Amino acid sequence: MPVMEFLERNARLYPDEVALVELNPEEKDTRRTTWKEYELIRPTGFTAYRREITWSVFDEKANRFANLLISRGIQKGDKVAILMYNCLEWLPIYFGVLKSGAIAVPFNFRYDAEEILYCAELAEVDMIVFGPEFIGRIEINAERLSRGRLLIYVGDSCPSFAESYRELVADCSSHAPGVEVTDEDYGAIYFSSGTTGFPKAILHKHQSLTQAAEMEQKHHGTGREDTFLCIPPLYHTGAKFHWMGSLVAGSRSVLLKGAKPEVILSAVSKEHCTIVWLLVPWAQDILDALDRGDLKLEDYQLSQWRLMHIGAQPVPPSLIRRWKGYFPHHDYDTNYGLSESTGPGCVHLGMENIHKVGAIGVPGYRWSCKIVDEDGVEVKRGEVGELCVQGPGMMTCYYRDEKATNEVLRDGWLFTGDMAMQDEDGFYFLVDRKKDVIVSGGENIYPVQIEDFLRRCQKVKDAAVIGLPDRRLGEKTAAIIEIKDGMECTKEEIEEFCRELPRYKRPKEIIFSEIPRNSTGKIEKPKLRKMYGADNLVAKENMA
Repeated sequence: MPVMEFLERNARLYPDEVALVELNPEEKDTRRTTWKEYELIRPTGFTAYRREITWSVFDEKANRFANLLISRGIQKGDKVAILMYNCLEWLPIYFGVLKSGAIAVPFNFRYDAEEILYCAELAEVDMIVFGPEFIGRIEINAERLSRGRLLIYVGDSCPSFAESYRELVADCSSHAPGVEVTDEDYGAIYFSSGTTGFPKAILHKHQSLTQAAEMEQKHHGTGREDTFLCIPPLYHTGAKFHWMGSLVAGSRSVLLKGAKPEVILSAVSKEHCTIVWLLVPWAQDILDALDRGDLKLEDYQLSQWRLMHIGAQPVPPSLIRRWKGYFPHHDYDTNYGLSESTGPGCVHLGMENIHKVGAIGVPGYRWSCKIVDEDGVEVKRGEVGELCVQGPGMMTCYYRDEKATNEVLRDGWLFTGDMAMQDEDGFYFLVDRKKDVIVSGGENIYPVQIEDFLRRCQKVKDAAVIGLPDRRLGEKTAAIIEIKDGMECTKEEIEEFCRELPRYKRPKEIIFSEIPRNSTGKIEKPKLRKMYGADNLVAKENMA
């Protein structure tokens, strides 16, 4: 059953209940008279704006946009790109695309003008819906982007090269368009995160979207009384499909703009959030602020908060131990996934398995996993190999890239490119990205293991380990280390701390710097390798 049917069900059963809340603590827009001032931060007292819509309004807005698309010639199977920051319009527009029978194509809001053009042409999009923050980036290539495409602007003061969303939808019917959509129809194209090269277009059927939604609700037991706090960008599969657990449950969600520790805790407090999905840097920032005394838990109403879960990247066990020290009553879960598997959850720890913190977990709802060697043969438990997954959320293909598709879809399995091992209890542990493995003097070194170790140091906020060229060893390990605010640390201190590691795993070079992460929290290792001159490793990555 396509996910739009959950929205229509909620509109019938809970028409006047709030579906979505938008909180923006950083920007006042006095032109939006429907927003009301909202006291967000009690300790500091600054204000934000807040908007909300009910399930019936959500569904009506989706219907209006679907009917707009149809009126402008968008047909089943056409592609509509969405380039907007998180806002109250985002999800109704997305569901409007799905209801029209078109394929939703969310764009990363960090794309520059050339990447927008590249992705629009790669995915062969027929329309681009964009917000005010992207006028300049769209305008640079407006002539090329508008060839055969409609440009729809969501906001005030519509630029001359686009049409106004608000004006267009005002005259459209709020009734469902009646387009027949099945699980076997194509529903969305997502783009790979770009941490291993230029984005690939990942094509999914509606079946994938429904699988992700139902899996999220099942994994975290999302119920009608829950309120989910969504902070990451909705263009990403992680944010959207974690939110879809609330869609399946028919429960309320909050879209928060901003990730400062005090903003997160205040939103949880004021909106009575029960489930929060964080990225590692945000959880780290909250803990650091609590350690420094910048935040005090007694200033917030947090007793209803039952679950904190993390995904999108390896999670240091030391971080979870610190978290449980401040929030001992919290359930915890971690979710592993990739856009090729419709986001998080094809492997998940499970709230009942906190004793296995450090593992990515066991196969998720309706998923199967295995670990194979270079020849595709399944390895024994305890041995490292490539993680492969199989389930109803697998992508159909990399759109218009048969070669890349055949490299990762083999015999009904999705080869993830991640190195992992399975312990005697059946839990999977992520070792590293296949392309990030460092081969030094004939030894395979897995950076994630060293990064987890370095983060145990009291002075280290974040760490990234990469391979650098070495004439004798082939590659040597280099640790880029970000120190906690207000602290000082020397290379000698790090070297002394690393004496607990086997000699071959100890970083041969130590660099103090900030760690670049993308919008979903993943370390941008290609950027680090380029910054520190590992040209031959960049070439290796591009060839892999």
